[in-house]
Amino acid sequence: MVLIDSYLRHLYSFCSGVKITMSVKKNLVNQFDAFLSQGSSKILINFSLNPSCGSYRTTIHPYKIGFLSTTRVRSCDALPDELTGFQPVNYSDILDGSLNTDYLVDLICQIVEVTPFEFVSANGKDTKKISVELRNEK
Repeated sequence: MVLIDSYLRHLYSFCSGVKITMSVKKNLVNQFDAFLSQGSSKILINFSLNPSCGSYRTTIHPYKIGFLSTTRVRSCDALPDELTGFQPVNYSDILDGSLNTDYLVDLICQIVEVTPFEFVSANGKDTKKISVELRNEK
């Protein structure tokens, strides 16, 4: 993904291949759903860039992209693989606990089972929980 905005100084590490979190608010999903697909490269015009913080962060990038009602999505040529940011970890590193648990990781595996949603209390709030059983690809 190539980013165009007035915050270019903050985007250098992303353009070097570091993943960045991107979110679309519920009321804007229908506006952007047809333009976004996994594995495609896009140019984003007019978006917000906010600090990324909290538990269960998806990336180590200090910022996250937020879509606005005025955000525009344009097609572009595919980026080289080394810039996609996909970095799968070894399954054994997850099982032995050697990875930093503050961030989500990329994993190539087979999904064996998915449980229905259950409601649990987390940080004083009720939230949905889903359990997924994974099998190592190898």
